[in-house]
Amino acid sequence: MKLITTLLLCSGLLLSLTQGEDAQEIDCNDETVFQAVDFALKQFNPGVKSGNQYMLHRVMEGTKTDGSPTFYSFKYLIKEGNCSAQSGLAWQDCDFKDAEEAATGECTATVEKRENEFFIVTQTCKITPGKGPILKDNFPCIGCVHAISTDSPDLEPVLKHSIEHFNNNTDHSHLFTLRKVKSAHRQVVAGLNFDITYTVVQTNCSKERFPSLRGDCVALPNGDDGECRGNLFVDINNKIANFSQSCTFYSEHLLEPLSKKCAGCPKDIPVDSPELKEALGHSIAQLNAENSHTFYFKIDTVKKATSQVVAGTNYVIEFIARETKCSKESNTELTEDCEIKHLGQSLNCNANVYMRPWENKVVPTVKCQALDMTEMLRRPPGFSPFRSVTVQETKEGRTRLLNACEYKGRLSKAGAEPAPERQAESSQVKQLPQQ
Repeated sequence: MKLITTLLLCSGLLLSLTQGEDAQEIDCNDETVFQAVDFALKQFNPGVKSGNQYMLHRVMEGTKTDGSPTFYSFKYLIKEGNCSAQSGLAWQDCDFKDAEEAATGECTATVEKRENEFFIVTQTCKITPGKGPILKDNFPCIGCVHAISTDSPDLEPVLKHSIEHFNNNTDHSHLFTLRKVKSAHRQVVAGLNFDITYTVVQTNCSKERFPSLRGDCVALPNGDDGECRGNLFVDINNKIANFSQSCTFYSEHLLEPLSKKCAGCPKDIPVDSPELKEALGHSIAQLNAENSHTFYFKIDTVKKATSQVVAGTNYVIEFIARETKCSKESNTELTEDCEIKHLGQSLNCNANVYMRPWENKVVPTVKCQALDMTEMLRRPPGFSPFRSVTVQETKEGRTRLLNACEYKGRLSKAGAEPAPERQAESSQVKQLPQQ
């Protein structure tokens, strides 16, 4: 039988790899820790040009910094497996190579988690062959964020778009131009992400006379100035598909630099606004049409709502819907006098309603989740891929005890095919006695 997943150790006395007030020791009961390490290893293995890919042996130490995004920094040990680097198998589907022949390694990585996706920020590994000296492998991370020269020609269209956006979204009487690029970073992600910091300065060209910035517009020595940070995504067609910008001004003359009048931006609207009546009607009608429940639901509480002008109006609404006493068999439609069932089901819903009145066009989409689903989503026994043990570490003549976390995999059924690439599987865990 093939061993799908193998014995892994993760230290419980976790030393900080990054310094910061928000950094916290990694919790072995946090499954995302294992997912982050799994992702880092799966990014490393494709960089192995020859021989076999590597398998996770032990997570030594690390920290987690919560925020948006969340960062994981950790050190982990790897061992050579018996699957070739070009096999296309996940490391979990391999076995360890014989101990004497197997190469081993130590990797230090920082992984970013944004929403539900992981990204490698940095990763460096030291590989020790089965018999030989330590070789340092600076893993060429194509998808990592890299600093680029502030004079790079690649920044020209990015900066041009940034300055145009700035001038179109400020209430200042004059146009601004670029003063200096302070830093720039780029990341390859089925396109290019740019993160740039730059300063802007007021020119002698007024918006009243000049609709856009020209070559003869010059910076004023005593003009208003500020610093901006722009984030842009350039798609594979070399078009700017997404852009955001935030600016801070040094001048006292610009108390509100960015205009609050944004015709195409989402705006909050009161939850009791009459403007929402039609959109809510379409939302609950769509919910009842798609829901197979035998009773109608009606909106009980509107939690928040926004509207956006986009060749029509797009409403985004979050509301709570509750089951009524009106059955679909006895009633052809939901009416105002349908009473809410006291012990009926409640749903938390998010609706998106696009309306184009002059064409009588309405496109509603509604996604709901039962409010009691949170109880069902509680972590089941064995959710964590680790279990606690006590191990001893000797370093530089000193010995210390570590509260380690151990993960033991399951054997697959005889003759079973290896599963396609996936996240590491969870297993039943138990608390082991302290040594």
